[in-house]
Amino acid sequence: MRTEAAPRIEHFLQFYNGLSSTNLQQLDKVYHADVEFTDPVHTLTGRDALGQYFSHAYARLLYCEFSGGQKMEQGDHGFLSWRMQMRHPAINNAQLVSLDGCSVLRWQDGLIIYHRDYYDLTDMVYQHLPVIGWLTTKVKQRMSGDK
Repeated sequence: MRTEAAPRIEHFLQFYNGLSSTNLQQLDKVYHADVEFTDPVHTLTGRDALGQYFSHAYARLLYCEFSGGQKMEQGDHGFLSWRMQMRHPAINNAQLVSLDGCSVLRWQDGLIIYHRDYYDLTDMVYQHLPVIGWLTTKVKQRMSGDK
C-alpha cells in the first residue's frame, strides 16, 4: 500500500525508528495512558508500565531499525508487518540480528490504546545462545523433516 493509505502506521514506524533510551518521554505523544501492550515476552497495561519496559529494553541497545512491509489501516485499527535489525550486547555477541514480525494496533482519541507484536522469540534470542541455539535448530530441522 502507498504511504498515504496508512498515515498513522507511517507515523508509528517513524516513531520507532527514532526511539531511544534518551527520548522515552515521547511515548505520551503516541500511546494512550491506558494502553495494553503485548509481545512474546510481556503483557503490560498503562503507558507508565510500557515506559519502564522500554527503558529497560533500550538501556543497552546498540542499534535498532525497522523496515515496514505490508500495512493496513481501517477505522481505528491497523496492521504493520516489519523487519527489525538490531544489535544488543546480550544477543549474538552484539552482531546484527534480523527479525520479522508484525504489529496489530488500535487507536483511541488519536493515540494507540492497543499494541500487540507478533514475532518468533526463538529467532530473536534463543537461536543466538550457544547450546540452546544448536538445540532449537535441531528441533526445527526435525519438525520440518530435514536431518
